[in-house]
Amino acid sequence: MEFELTPDQELMSETVRRLVERSIKPLIDRHDPNRTLPKEIFLLIFEKLAELGLTAARLPEAAGGSGIKMLDYGIMFEQIPAAIALSLVAHEVSVARMFADCNHEQRRRFLPDLISGRTIACTGSTEPDTGSDPRGVTTRLSRKGDSLVLNGRKMWITNVSACDLMLVTCLDCRKGETGSRVVKIVVERAHSPFEAKEIDTIGLRQGMLGEAVFDDCRVSEENLIESERGGTEVLKSSWAINRPLFGLMAVGMAQRAYDIAVEYAGMRKQFGKPIAAHQLVQKNLSDIVTAITSSRLLCYYALSQVDQGKPADGAAAMAKRYAQNACQEAVWQSMNVLGAMGLSTEARVEALYRDIRMIPIPDGTNEILALIHGRELTGMAAFRGTEKSLI
Repeated sequence: MEFELTPDQELMSETVRRLVERSIKPLIDRHDPNRTLPKEIFLLIFEKLAELGLTAARLPEAAGGSGIKMLDYGIMFEQIPAAIALSLVAHEVSVARMFADCNHEQRRRFLPDLISGRTIACTGSTEPDTGSDPRGVTTRLSRKGDSLVLNGRKMWITNVSACDLMLVTCLDCRKGETGSRVVKIVVERAHSPFEAKEIDTIGLRQGMLGEAVFDDCRVSEENLIESERGGTEVLKSSWAINRPLFGLMAVGMAQRAYDIAVEYAGMRKQFGKPIAAHQLVQKNLSDIVTAITSSRLLCYYALSQVDQGKPADGAAAMAKRYAQNACQEAVWQSMNVLGAMGLSTEARVEALYRDIRMIPIPDGTNEILALIHGRELTGMAAFRGTEKSLI
């Protein structure tokens, strides 16, 4: 059992860290921190991340992906600023889902530009009344004349305001409005325009989170995905990787908050000495590092389970839930180390606290994740229906 990164993993992490400092952070810093970054900035960043294989990390090399282990993906992912990381994982998992479900011709049409970072993808699953249960969708795919028509609403969709392609989960109503089979279809923005708008949120304000409205949106029949695995199986299986990635997003934010706090503690003086020399400040710093380290290891463990082909739903749920809770407290304690300065926008810790509050929601709330883990521990489901209906 190894707890140290290999030389190759150290190089991966350092390569992404240098890329962020040299090419990504300057692009972010020159824009308003409370406004969504322009699409052209995301495309510039995605093209740089594509050079490291991060826009198609789950795809094998033969399919144009990087073919890396998911643990290595997580090690690199942690170094990416949260607003970018949120959009990257939404894009990258959409690429993986399309690769898993699309036929050869659809892959040929859609994937090359997505893998290279020239276009942006997202997945439209959640709706105003449907979140953790993807089988509760009400968006309908019906037939009108010779065309397929999409009607419904998708909400809390990352990248929706700037996406070129959207993988939409919907009810198959092509033979009538009583359809109950869940299917997926790729909506190309240029050929099938739809209304999209961003949602103002407490944090990650430079990211692209929003909603889409489909009102008789005509979609080519050749974009319908005829998946042998059903409408939701690939969607659900991808969450075992997404969840520890979100945990590592929280770890990255807590690490940045700690770096600010420990530097400040070494400079700020009270009672004749730096506050870093006071006992309670040292305890706070110890608690922060403990939270970061334990969260990071849990997320690494969950990703390593995926790499080994072992069941990872429970480990992934545990990792995301624990990391979000522990790292949120770590950021809060970092603010406390700074005292009044921690409340200022200048110190940048309060922004990290607002950002980390966003992490509990994507890909399963803390309550849902606890039930997923509990199901694995007990073998009994707390959800409705059969085991196949569970997330």
